[in-house]
Amino acid sequence: MLKELFEKQAELNKRTGFDAKAMRENFDPQKAGVWLNNYIAAMSNELEELRDCTFWKHWCKEAKEGKRFLLNDLQNARVEVTDMLFFWISLAQCLGLDADDVMRLYEQKWQVNQKRQDNNYSMANKTENDNKDINL
Repeated sequence: MLKELFEKQAELNKRTGFDAKAMRENFDPQKAGVWLNNYIAAMSNELEELRDCTFWKHWCKEAKEGKRFLLNDLQNARVEVTDMLFFWISLAQCLGLDADDVMRLYEQKWQVNQKRQDNNYSMANKTENDNKDINL
């Protein structure tokens, strides 16, 4: 299924000017950076729209009534999460990744996260050294 989503997203992105297949075949760090930043901005906006589905403002009436962070728009929250998936796939494609690459990387990172939990993960002692062996 992930492969199908990547194919659909590549088709949609091509219509807006980003050719994921061309990027994968002939990686260009400058073009990748431009499109990566385009999609980061878009993803950031979707994240804010998702937050707006809750009463997150500490000064709002609902927060003062004890409803801070109450999810008040489930339908739109689901749409915003789906929108983020569009941009998440686009971000992966900017880096030359396809669905199979993502699955391989996910599995490796999942193992790292499991080990972190097994070893009492601590932000104070965190390094990225355990990520250095993750690769395609």
